[in-house]
Amino acid sequence: MNPLAIVPLFVITAVAEITGCYLVFLWMRGGRSLLLLFAAAVALGLFAWLLSFHPSAGRAYAAYGGVYVASAVVWGWLVEKQLPDRWDIIGAAVCLIGMAIITFGPRR
Repeated sequence: MNPLAIVPLFVITAVAEITGCYLVFLWMRGGRSLLLLFAAAVALGLFAWLLSFHPSAGRAYAAYGGVYVASAVVWGWLVEKQLPDRWDIIGAAVCLIGMAIITFGPRR
């Protein structure tokens, strides 16, 4: 898979997982409708399905972790209105650099 296809796939996969987990969090913390659990199950099912499109399981899961961390920082900023500080940004950048090394490093 080329970088132009794999990076968006990582981002969409991360958003599906974060959405599913966040909906469960809202339901548990806010006493909200059980429909949130249904939506969470759909989002988490989408997450698992999207993982099957990644080129290899081991490397994909390792690299995906870096994208997940960065996506969670952005999610906190956009959805939960938690402005990331410099340490959030540095940490997310380090994770994305690790993801790039794992995903795009030269292989024999």
